[in-house]
Amino acid sequence: MSSPQERLVAQLAAIRELSGLSLRSLARESGLSSSSLSRYLTGRLVPPWEAVVALCRVVGRDPRPLRAVWAEATKAGAAPAPRRNDLPADLFDFTGREAEAGQIEELLRTTGAACVDGMAGVGKTSLALHVAHRLAAAYPDGGRYLDLQGFTPGQEPLEPQAALARLLAGLDLTHLPPGAAERAALWRSELSRRRALVVLDNAADAEQVRPLLPGAGKSAVLITSRNRLVSLDGVPPVSLAPLTDDDAATLFARAAGLAPADSGRAAGSALGSTAPPAGLTPGDSGRAAGSALGSTAPPAGLTPGNSGRAATGPAPGGAARAAGEPGRGGGLAHGEEEAIGLVLRQCGGLPLALRMAGARLRHRPGWTVAVLAERLRDNAGRFDAVFGMSLQQLDAGSRRVFRLLGVLPGADFEAGVAAALADLPPAQVEAILDELIDAHLVQETVPGRYRMHDLIRRYAADLAAEEEPRADDAVRRAVGHYLAQAVTHDRILPSPQRPRPDPGDPALAMAWFDLEYVNLVAAFDAAIRLGADEVVAELPQAMRVWFFRHRGTDDQVHMLEAAVSAAERLDTGLGITAAPGEGGAAAAPDEGGAAGSGEGGAGWRSGEGGAGPSGEDSGRRVASLLVELGFAYAAAGRLTEALGAYERVEPGDGLAAAVALRIGFVRRDLGELVAARADFRRARAQFAELGNRAGESQALAFEGWVALRLGDRAEAVELARASIALADGPARITGLVTLGVALAVDDRAESLRVLGAALSLAEQHDLRHNQAWCHNGLGVALRMAGSPAEALRHHEKALELLKPLNEVQLEIDCRREYEETRRAAGLLDG
Repeated sequence: MSSPQERLVAQLAAIRELSGLSLRSLARESGLSSSSLSRYLTGRLVPPWEAVVALCRVVGRDPRPLRAVWAEATKAGAAPAPRRNDLPADLFDFTGREAEAGQIEELLRTTGAACVDGMAGVGKTSLALHVAHRLAAAYPDGGRYLDLQGFTPGQEPLEPQAALARLLAGLDLTHLPPGAAERAALWRSELSRRRALVVLDNAADAEQVRPLLPGAGKSAVLITSRNRLVSLDGVPPVSLAPLTDDDAATLFARAAGLAPADSGRAAGSALGSTAPPAGLTPGDSGRAAGSALGSTAPPAGLTPGNSGRAATGPAPGGAARAAGEPGRGGGLAHGEEEAIGLVLRQCGGLPLALRMAGARLRHRPGWTVAVLAERLRDNAGRFDAVFGMSLQQLDAGSRRVFRLLGVLPGADFEAGVAAALADLPPAQVEAILDELIDAHLVQETVPGRYRMHDLIRRYAADLAAEEEPRADDAVRRAVGHYLAQAVTHDRILPSPQRPRPDPGDPALAMAWFDLEYVNLVAAFDAAIRLGADEVVAELPQAMRVWFFRHRGTDDQVHMLEAAVSAAERLDTGLGITAAPGEGGAAAAPDEGGAAGSGEGGAGWRSGEGGAGPSGEDSGRRVASLLVELGFAYAAAGRLTEALGAYERVEPGDGLAAAVALRIGFVRRDLGELVAARADFRRARAQFAELGNRAGESQALAFEGWVALRLGDRAEAVELARASIALADGPARITGLVTLGVALAVDDRAESLRVLGAALSLAEQHDLRHNQAWCHNGLGVALRMAGSPAEALRHHEKALELLKPLNEVQLEIDCRREYEETRRAAGLLDG
């Protein structure tokens, strides 16, 4: 039987189908936000009754028959979040390490932590993921994976604060506290309520990892590092040595597609020993190795239909070897055993090198192992030889793409950015990536997403430094691609400055930013290094809506500071304005110009083609970025720096009203109420002159709030009513809260009704910070009306809502009012 939530979702889906409207159109017609409507239709959020009524009104349907199922769904709550598992795939040919895997599993069961250490390429990540997949059923809340970039070429190790932001985002917590200590506490608190397995890959040192460890509870953490993290208390180490000779022979034979008879000899005598492996009788050794290497059945967990690339039978050429290739049909040719031993020694027992050497032989049907051994011996460096052999099997175009991938900024990537990097058609690059995957030079972690092992990335980058004189131009194309994609996805997202977004699904657009965020930040830093000022100036603006909905991203201030400097250089004609192959990037002002929304005043977006903005437009872009930077500072509680940023905006940049409003916010928060009122009045007059009703409404509401703080309730009521008359939808919240608090002493019932309406709007549109402000207002009003005990519940709810948000200044205000109410309730002295 379906749940109440499922029945309600089915009814809402029927309403949408009956309307014949797109998600955005239906949201607009019903007065709901697209994001909230999306949550209602997918069962992630139970809508308020007013939202159900609004949707029924669009299609002319009586909402009353839905009241019962809505009430049941409200009581039951939203559907539980699906189990999340973002672990990369396990290796189909994982070989050996049974003792180490068993040790790790036991440590995770008993202590909840383990750290795998060992040299580069020894298989730390593969072992950690193999164990994590084996233990998946023991962790019902899923697996979390994070690459800490401790030894990733061309990238700095992730700072704990940034790592915590990404881990918490994986728990769907996006509005985060600003400090690392607060984030670590939130992370431990969230994990204590779950049973999840966290894989922290590629750690630099104990200091990087320590804040990321779970606390009390049933979650576990598995770490990998090239260093032995001896100072990490409570995390036992498991050190990996290179594979044993037998396991190395087994893995090489699997990768090479050797026949059972060959692989038996490879395991038993490739290294020159005539004795069978320890624990086997002479008659067992061939059978044991044969079953490990030559079985035609797929590995455990794979069926013939799902093994994909990971086919376990012989690759092209493997059948020939098994069926009677010279020297193979009845066993290894003379000298082959010695050749296998040479290959294994050259690979040093490292799984990465063994797979690549095996793949090289697999794709050369005419080669014998002796030929492979000779080619490896003729190369200089042991691992460079293995990598080079895999690379030599590719054509010149594929080798060029491989080299360029070594300088691509970011972690993983998709084919589109690789195509921009190489300046090739996407279809051609996808074919090349398939070749690189087959050669074990690139990994496909999930369909359509690729990454390189750190050792291989370093090798590719070294080759690019030697053989790609225009590598920087390729990186410019890649960062230009990221900018263009960010602009395209940003234009789909609704915001106060964009009343008519481009067609598309906002949820998918936000998901793209979530997926590519690490790469966008890396591309931004690469643009700084290359002096690509147009990209530096525009990318933070293309991420503005995403940043607004993910408060607490530490990168925003860094990006905006750099963007302001880049825009100033462009304004003076000193900046670099175009990336090769991108045709420049023109800027255009946002539609509208509402301010006070929290997403900034007028902003800028990339255009299509052109040679960049004019001098006048460049100056306006600098001003817009300064306004955004001021808001980012203010949201973090850095009020003096925020004021400094706003005061740098030149008069006449067309942003005077927005800047006056923002300066008023800062002065209000600094306690300079008289000066703040003057700023709000100036903003109100300028917005009115521009015909900007939304901006005028916000200025009126905040002027009323300051009047209330100064003790003039009558003026506050008048200003708040004027604000509400000018606003629509959630923009009315500020005026309603101001009005509700102003009426508290004289008309308690009306005060609570108005504040309740404000809270309903905030909940309907899923505006968490506004919900907190509404609860705080209800607390203040109830205290003023003589009900401090009831008021405390609303203050506590406000602080609870603010806990995961990076609303530093709002939290300061709410705590101040909370303490005042506690004092009124007799819970504090003085």
